[in-house]
Amino acid sequence: MKLFSLSLMMTAVAFAGSALAQSGGDAQLSEQTSSGYGAYVADGQGKTLYMFTTDTQGQGDTQAKSSCYDACAEAWPPLTIESGNPQVGDQLQQDLVGTFQREDGTTQVTYGGWPLYYFVKDQASGEVNGQDVHGFGGEWYLVAPDGSKNEQQPQQDTQSQTQG
Repeated sequence: MKLFSLSLMMTAVAFAGSALAQSGGDAQLSEQTSSGYGAYVADGQGKTLYMFTTDTQGQGDTQAKSSCYDACAEAWPPLTIESGNPQVGDQLQQDLVGTFQREDGTTQVTYGGWPLYYFVKDQASGEVNGQDVHGFGGEWYLVAPDGSKNEQQPQQDTQSQTQG
C-alpha cells in the first residue's frame, strides 16, 4: 500500500504543472499491460488512467459523478473531452465507455461507469505510480478492461505496452 501525503502530491502538482491537462477533442482509450498489474485502461498515447473509490460509478439509472475537484483534480486531472465521443481500441469494449458532465461544466470520460483520471506522478506512457494510492478521502486504482477495479499489486516493475 502506498501512502502519499497531500504535501507530496502538491509538490508533484507544482512540478508537473498543467502537462497532464484535459484532452481537447475526441478521447481514445487503449489497453496497456504490465507484468505487475496485468491489463488496464490507458489513453490513446498509453498514459495510465485511474478510478477513485469515492466517485459514484455510473450504472443502470445511476449517473456517474466525480468527487475530485480543486486540489484533488490538480493531483489527479480528469480525462475530459470538449466534443465528440470517446473511442476504444480493439481490446476494450465500446459499450463500457461514456461521459458525464462534471460540476465545473466539463465533460469527463468514464469506463465501466467509473470517471477516469490521470496521476501527476505518471510522466510517461506505461508508468503506474498511482495504483492503490490513498488520498483525498479515498483510494485510486487502475481500471481493468472489463470495467472493474484492478486491485493487483506489482510483483515486478517491468512494463510492456499493448495498443488497441
